[in-house]
Amino acid sequence: MDSVRISDTMNMDRIIHGHWRLMDWKMTPEELLSFTKEVLELGVSTIDTADIYGGFSCEEAFGDALKLDRSLREKLTLVTKCGIVFPCENRPQYKSHHYDQSRKHIIQSAERSLKNMGTDHLDLLLIHRPSPFMDPAEVAEAFRELYESGKVRNFGVSNFKPSQFELLSSYVPFPLVTNQVEISPLHLQVFEDGTMDSLMTRGLYPMAWSPLAGGDLFTGDSERIRNVKNTLLSIGEKYGEERLDTLAYAFLLSHPAKILPIVGSGKLDRIKNAVDALKIKFTAEDWLSVYKASIGKNLP
Repeated sequence: MDSVRISDTMNMDRIIHGHWRLMDWKMTPEELLSFTKEVLELGVSTIDTADIYGGFSCEEAFGDALKLDRSLREKLTLVTKCGIVFPCENRPQYKSHHYDQSRKHIIQSAERSLKNMGTDHLDLLLIHRPSPFMDPAEVAEAFRELYESGKVRNFGVSNFKPSQFELLSSYVPFPLVTNQVEISPLHLQVFEDGTMDSLMTRGLYPMAWSPLAGGDLFTGDSERIRNVKNTLLSIGEKYGEERLDTLAYAFLLSHPAKILPIVGSGKLDRIKNAVDALKIKFTAEDWLSVYKASIGKNLP
């Protein structure tokens, strides 16, 4: 598996396994452990999750699997997120859906994630979404305490615009290492709003959530989606590839920014399709053909 160096203490796979829908997979701890080992055999060792996933239940479910084989933790890179709260069965104390990026909440959330997954450290902690009420000094203080205690080794953000990333970076006493943003052949805003430019300027690698546009690439029936789909399949002919998801991942992986797609599937063949995309390298002409199909117009 290809990987990139995120920091002095962390490598990240070019393909990441996402746990957003883990509870939908209906796996027992034993089944999840076995599945995780199979994913590892494909070369995918980076796991992306969040405290809120599955109504604040996915981390603990994964931890139940890891407890069955504690040696597995050493082979994994664990990424999680915090900062969003909402009332649900597992968090009845929350009275509304809002953002809590206070020092206290960030530290408590990270410590809860450690307990949930049965580990003594997180490889990467992300602020899940930017809040218009964020106090960057308070976030930076939480990050510093977690880092100095050894509980979290690296920090980043998710869904931040360049100005928001710049703001928080100016307060944190060490570099933020990534921004996890939505990128797919149907969602290209990061190439237009400065997000990708900002990350490449800093030499950072973006993590891409929803790289298949939430399934719209398969199920959508608009003219735009059909054009993107047909363009991908047409390009696939010269590479001998007919799998639409593999071609969509190849589109992201081929970009010079070294985008890191998150594959949120509980099916091993779907993850293998993503891994196989690493064998395909789109040319600039290939890539821009998909880009043009998505924006619905020719380049200037």
